[in-house]
Amino acid sequence: MFKKSLILKFVILLTIASLALSACGGAGGGTTGQSKVATLIFTQEPDTMNPLYTNMFFSSILHQVWNVWAWQYDDQNKPYPVLVKEIPTEQNGGISADGKTLTLKLREDLTWSDGEKLTSADFKFTYEMYVSPKNAVATTYPYDQIASLETPDDFTVVVNFESPFAPWLQLFHGILPEHVLKPVFDKDGSLDTAVWNKAPTAGIGPFKFDKWESGSYLRFVRNDKYFGTKPVLDEIFVKIVPDDAAQVAALKAGDGDLGIFISYPDLPALEEAGLSIQNVQSGYHEGWFISLGEKAHPALQDVRVRQALVYAVDREKIAKDLLLGRTKPGATLWDNSPYVNPELKPYPFDPEKAKALLDEAGWKDSNGNGTRDKDGVELVLRYGTTTKEVRQNTQAVVQQMLETVGIKVNLTNYDSDIFFASYADQGPAYTGELDIMEWSDVTQFPDPNFTYFLCSEIPSDESPQGVNAQYLCDKELDGLFQQQAIEVDTAERIATFHKITKIVYDQVYWVSMWQDPDLWAVGKRLGNVKLSGATPFYNIGEWTLK
Repeated sequence: MFKKSLILKFVILLTIASLALSACGGAGGGTTGQSKVATLIFTQEPDTMNPLYTNMFFSSILHQVWNVWAWQYDDQNKPYPVLVKEIPTEQNGGISADGKTLTLKLREDLTWSDGEKLTSADFKFTYEMYVSPKNAVATTYPYDQIASLETPDDFTVVVNFESPFAPWLQLFHGILPEHVLKPVFDKDGSLDTAVWNKAPTAGIGPFKFDKWESGSYLRFVRNDKYFGTKPVLDEIFVKIVPDDAAQVAALKAGDGDLGIFISYPDLPALEEAGLSIQNVQSGYHEGWFISLGEKAHPALQDVRVRQALVYAVDREKIAKDLLLGRTKPGATLWDNSPYVNPELKPYPFDPEKAKALLDEAGWKDSNGNGTRDKDGVELVLRYGTTTKEVRQNTQAVVQQMLETVGIKVNLTNYDSDIFFASYADQGPAYTGELDIMEWSDVTQFPDPNFTYFLCSEIPSDESPQGVNAQYLCDKELDGLFQQQAIEVDTAERIATFHKITKIVYDQVYWVSMWQDPDLWAVGKRLGNVKLSGATPFYNIGEWTLK
């Protein structure tokens, strides 16, 4: 009896251990039973699944998981057709000779994850929802550039522009299912509160949405109706963690297979734990946006002062000390692309030249207090950014460097939601409360178009949605931005951008602190991972798990 009792306990323990082992992997990658599950670690929770209502990175990168775009970008950031048969060109008849008409030929085997066919009607409905004043969308651009959209048949979409529109590849980044959402719009008069926004019952990607547990996780499972090659994995599990430290801990412990926005100081520990780091050029640059509005310090109106700011800061040293030398300062926001003027090189560190420029501009220390002044105004600048640690450390270093040339800097930090709050919401950047603003930004990558420098984007009571936080209005620069937007000839557009980049560089409207590629940490169990700077998870259906 005693021996039988021991044997029974042993069997029970073995059973429990077996069950525990079979359950492993759901949150940390690997297999759950017979399922292959990859776990992604996100430090921010997506705000919505509906592409109409978000500009958020952690929302948009999920599109390639469950709701692919009309065209996406590979790991060389080159576009390739997805929902369309081919990328429109003038040669294949997709772009008219005058550049005003775009014709899309859709694949005929497209099926939503709920079994309904995807047709040109879904493209038209998507366009209509973006421009409808009844929907409080994140932005109507670029759909507001469309004069009309026609659907001559189920698999043809004809887009007509008033003028040639060069950045048309920015269209159709996420299609809406008309059969699901049109009844909602007709009933409620808006999609703003549609249940689909948080729980999309129909998608067109390799995986389909399954569940979103707010503050905890999102789950996507294989879409058996996907028109392309069926995914290797059974499930994509997105785990939400509170901060960078939690992400690093999860990756090191094997509780996650992939993480994003790894901070440079964390790279050695992750590599030591066996993770590989993929450095992906996504067009981002950490930089200064220098304010030129009425509330800005008057010294900043002088280009010599703006140039002095750059010469006085040893950006190479910042990259070496704070970023382990794994990146470097750039020359323009368009670095690593053909659109930057090749003659431009990053401003060198030259504090003596900075002092000479400040003297020339009339900013001198007349009262001996260590800070330059002019006409009774002290050269004291307000330098604000988010609470991100590397930015705070950068501020402290910059403050010391500028002090050596007679510029005093007051530092402020904000939570991201406050710092980036709009003019209407009294955000410090957009209301002109700062002189130097630092964040990481990008053009409409890989397209070079950039709206932040347009005069029409200066925020005001009449235009509270404006994104020109610098209050910059350079008529020549503005004209060139308007010009490039209608240049469908690539060579002409590149030549125009060479002029644009030189003006921004010479006038120091924007300063690169460092090139800011996406740093992805990929776990040992995850295989065949290729990442794009524009559509990161473009080959997620081909990922494997050891």
